[in-house]
Amino acid sequence: MSKRDIPWSNPLKVTISAGMDRTFASVFDALDYLENEWPRKRGDRYDRAVLACRRGVNGLASAEVAREAFIAACLESGLPAVTAAPPPLYRRSGHPSWRASDVEPAGRKR
Repeated sequence: MSKRDIPWSNPLKVTISAGMDRTFASVFDALDYLENEWPRKRGDRYDRAVLACRRGVNGLASAEVAREAFIAACLESGLPAVTAAPPPLYRRSGHPSWRASDVEPAGRKR
């Protein structure tokens, strides 16, 4: 991940080809895909998405603006995009009130 990369609060799952899904978690992920792997015709929304993601990586636009532009480019090209479940959060050991045996997925009861 780039030092200037901005993660999205909600990853985006896109069906890219032959039913294969790919999850995008940040502005840099989307920009890399747009510039290096985009499989479809490039239209106006594609151009806007590239610009928004470049601006996001450079700190000139928010992650959400870049995310929305990326979604629009996907829709323009017929690539289904849905919000993916965020990755699970894990407790970190080392916190004074936690024991080493407490390291497990958050929200899971013993």
